[in-house]
Amino acid sequence: MQGICDREVFVKTLVLNGTIVDGTGARAFPGSVAVDGDKIADIFAGPNAFGNRWPFDCVIDATGCLVTPGFIDAHAHSDAYLAVEPEAPSKITQGITTEINGQCGGSVAPRYGEARLSGDWAAILGDRLTWRSLAEYREVLSAARPAVNTVQFIGHNTLRSSVVGYAGRAATADELDAMKRLLEQALDEGGWGLTTGLIYQPGRYSTPDEVVALAKTAAGRGGYYATHMRSEGDRIIEAIDEVLDLVRATGIRAEISHLKTSGPKNWHKIDAVLDKMECAVGEGLLLGSDRYPYCAAGTDLDVVLPGWAQEGAAKAECARLADAETRKRIAREIDALDRDWSTVTIGGTWHDETCGFSGRTIAEIAAEGQMSPGEAVCRILSFDGCKTGAFFFGMSEENLDKIYRRPWIVPGSDASLRAPWGPLGEDHPHPRAYATMPEFYRRVRALGFTREETIARMTSVAARRFGICSRGVLEKGAFADIAIWSEDEFKANATYLHPHRFSSGMKYVLVNGSLSYMNGTFTGKRAGRFLERV
Repeated sequence: MQGICDREVFVKTLVLNGTIVDGTGARAFPGSVAVDGDKIADIFAGPNAFGNRWPFDCVIDATGCLVTPGFIDAHAHSDAYLAVEPEAPSKITQGITTEINGQCGGSVAPRYGEARLSGDWAAILGDRLTWRSLAEYREVLSAARPAVNTVQFIGHNTLRSSVVGYAGRAATADELDAMKRLLEQALDEGGWGLTTGLIYQPGRYSTPDEVVALAKTAAGRGGYYATHMRSEGDRIIEAIDEVLDLVRATGIRAEISHLKTSGPKNWHKIDAVLDKMECAVGEGLLLGSDRYPYCAAGTDLDVVLPGWAQEGAAKAECARLADAETRKRIAREIDALDRDWSTVTIGGTWHDETCGFSGRTIAEIAAEGQMSPGEAVCRILSFDGCKTGAFFFGMSEENLDKIYRRPWIVPGSDASLRAPWGPLGEDHPHPRAYATMPEFYRRVRALGFTREETIARMTSVAARRFGICSRGVLEKGAFADIAIWSEDEFKANATYLHPHRFSSGMKYVLVNGSLSYMNGTFTGKRAGRFLERV
């Protein structure tokens, strides 16, 4: 493959002689794609069929490669890091050109009152953290010039902490009204809708009525809803029912985030979960879901703390752990959990005393230190300021295949962008940050789906689900988000032990017509946009 690209800004680009998979599910065909500015000007079927009508500034020879729409990451957490590493290297190298951010109830804005960004976001942003409103965040993002497009949702936890703080109680009527006003402002400033993370602080203290009221506000502005439900394990059926009741009450389009049944004792529930969702869609409810192609969840280790010990978030958690008697109580309650600690692995750490624990299980760390798992958890969290990341291996491979057999399941990494260098290269992320798309493609193809069907789920199905116009397809007049890649070489290299490894096989990536990635090189031509609902 050769590329001839000499100008700093390309006005007209030709992607020559590739195998075009247009994202609609239609059969692939040989051809070329002409790009004029940020749009696809034409598509030519057949070898060298473009003729001599076009004087091109850039010609990319795509012989032997698939030419597809750029992939859409339906569940991402890159809001903050787009301002830190706008090249978005872990995402671009997978062919991701659009991320749907602000998930699981946590967004970069609006940020008022007691609202705090997650510990890793705040620590890495440092003095870059200058915004309060979504409009102010957009100004920072525009100055950073990210390489990928972003769809920005508004997090319920962020709204709630801005108004109620982190108190473990229901919101008052006045507080709910204040949250609605903040949400309306953020939606008017470009927010796409509302997300919830109902296992996290402080959203876990909200009533279903509070969430329904905010979803109605989002629906009234034409927004969407995505949820990390109250339970993905013991009470998953009840959690699904809460989502369905919300959709019935509001009419909003909803996405159940990273669909799973956690813990071996809950694996058998997957058929009931899928049946319940498909019946709801048959009823006419607007409902979908996404899932990453791994069987370990990745989140903060402090989720294993007893509920009372989590109230007030990290600062309050650390204060409790600093008190000897309270810490003993926390450790005892953790030890009383019905959990196999060999399935919980430490991810990112923040202290010299804990950095050697990344990639090791709580069971191993506890045995080596001659302490109980609860004591080990308390020790690690104390050193790390309750910011430790962890991987929870609690899902079934068989269930993942059952989920992926549903053609309405789209890929979502559930990850922030990362880089093997700089501040984002110093932690220990889940491999999904680097490898979701090739792993999704491999796994879905192995289930018997055609490449056209699989690529449609990575592109147009996700675009339609979230109302993203003129993206996710290769057609005349669509935005020129284009991935050019070798199907045979497209594979994941990141692992749980060595996560900072780029995926292989992606040759060229164009975002809004600008060539951002070329044969292993980040070009610096970053043309991603903050997308708004139409």
